[in-house]
Amino acid sequence: MKKRWVLNTTAEENKISELSRKTNCCHIITNLLLQRGIETPEEVQAFFYPSLHMLHDPFLMKDMDKAVERLDQAIAADEKVMIYGDYDVDGTTAVALLYKYLKNKYATSRLEYYIPDRYTEGYGISVKGIDYAAENKFSLIIVTDCGVKAVEKVKYAKEKGIDIIICDHHTPGESLPEAVAVLDPQREDCPYPYKWLSGCGVSFKFVQAHSMKHNLPMSDLYKLLDLLCVSIASDIVPITGENRILAYYGLQQLNTTPSLGLKTIIEIAGIDKEITINDIVFRIGPRINAAGRVESGCKAVDLLTADEECCANDIANDINTFNDQRKKLDHDITEEAVRHILKSQIETSRKTTVLYNPKWHKGVIGIVASRLTETFYRPTIILTESNGLATGSARSVEGFDLYYAISQCSEYLENYGGHKYAAGLTLKLENIEPFKKKFEQVVSETINEEMLMPQINIDAQIKLSDITPELYEMLQKFAPFGPNNNVPVFMTENVVNFIGTKKVGRNNEHLKLVVVDDTRACNDRSGIGFGMGHLYDEVNSGKYFNICYTLQENEFMGRTDIQMILKDIQFKK
Repeated sequence: MKKRWVLNTTAEENKISELSRKTNCCHIITNLLLQRGIETPEEVQAFFYPSLHMLHDPFLMKDMDKAVERLDQAIAADEKVMIYGDYDVDGTTAVALLYKYLKNKYATSRLEYYIPDRYTEGYGISVKGIDYAAENKFSLIIVTDCGVKAVEKVKYAKEKGIDIIICDHHTPGESLPEAVAVLDPQREDCPYPYKWLSGCGVSFKFVQAHSMKHNLPMSDLYKLLDLLCVSIASDIVPITGENRILAYYGLQQLNTTPSLGLKTIIEIAGIDKEITINDIVFRIGPRINAAGRVESGCKAVDLLTADEECCANDIANDINTFNDQRKKLDHDITEEAVRHILKSQIETSRKTTVLYNPKWHKGVIGIVASRLTETFYRPTIILTESNGLATGSARSVEGFDLYYAISQCSEYLENYGGHKYAAGLTLKLENIEPFKKKFEQVVSETINEEMLMPQINIDAQIKLSDITPELYEMLQKFAPFGPNNNVPVFMTENVVNFIGTKKVGRNNEHLKLVVVDDTRACNDRSGIGFGMGHLYDEVNSGKYFNICYTLQENEFMGRTDIQMILKDIQFKK
């Protein structure tokens, strides 16, 4: 599929020169810093050398004083406390973080966690969960990674004599639940300076506030940062500001002294190098998620809070099995969906994908929606049947507001929620076809053709001679990488094949190339283009072409060099 290259705006030359002079950074690095909104030497220092002392005062968050006071009352009166969280990685890590913090202050018989069943209870606070709390005489529920829209459920809990503290990070509805405290930086009336915490991040701020009030050692609290880092990476929140500080130190802990549960996941995933955000996103997070997708999210919390090695290993093996099952379900459903689209001329000509199959597994339809969006690059909704209704997950393409498009079809929906790029929805079976027709109409009228072409955002145009060990070393200081602080992508124009280009891989599917740019100043540079083996003849033809790429250190036969990881090639016409 042809890709659209978008070169980011270069910072003003006078700003680059001034900041470069004050920090001794080269122009390329300075431009990258300015693009990220880092404009002063002090901000550069804070960016390159994050410190936990830079974390915001948790009491700046609206209702934090009320939340801490209610928790103190519960501890003093030895009340039974339930920790309630969502079944995904953010929810289960948040529950584990709160449980590990509170179990040092409680007899475990007075403290319990509860994860709703994805299939029988669904997302958010459930009536079943509240009833369970009432039957077992819990007087306080701490809800994390959900709850900010649960107005009726919180009212129901209140009628049962149960207080609720909410730790959420999603956008509130028109009115807030009447909870004891609603901790959510997305509240319009919340003055907290950083708005993009994960659900686990809000829970961390809660226990940070509690620790500060009681002058407890912060070093004990920071032992929970490995859990928080996993949530930040897996929930795809921006890795900027406070999230970047927390992820930076969380990664350090994951790589040195991870908690037992995470240590077993790292081992079973076969990660034997320095762990990065990508490793969490693609290898650690999916295993934690698989518990809630295939069986129960409680299994994930059991592992994340385990303190006996034999127990942790048993649970980790179960979760790894769930992940294998998840991968097979994901693969089989995706293949079935792709075949269905390709065999239908009507489906291939649409600007949207909306597919329904009552047999598809509810736990993986979000993953399938993401895969189909990548394959056909258009807004995608995958639906299955649950409790007599069609329920589904939606994913968007860059720049298109999926949530708005779904909202324009609300007359056919029972419920929906989400944000610009991802959403969930529920509708009656008889409304699937009219919804599908209306959704296609709305998207066709509001999307432009450029949005239907995959976009590569390029940070800077450079020469091959600019790629030096010094540049690479400075680029590593930008880590941890993630949303809003992605690995820098570079573009070099007018390169041509040099000696040593070849097809590699079991089926010659990859392209190993060596190129020089138009300076030809003995600055040949090697790179690898995964899945680009079919371009060998054109690359080898002597034509000039443009490349965009990231940089990676490559070690081979005892020699280390910097190679380009190609993202795309554009040939001259």
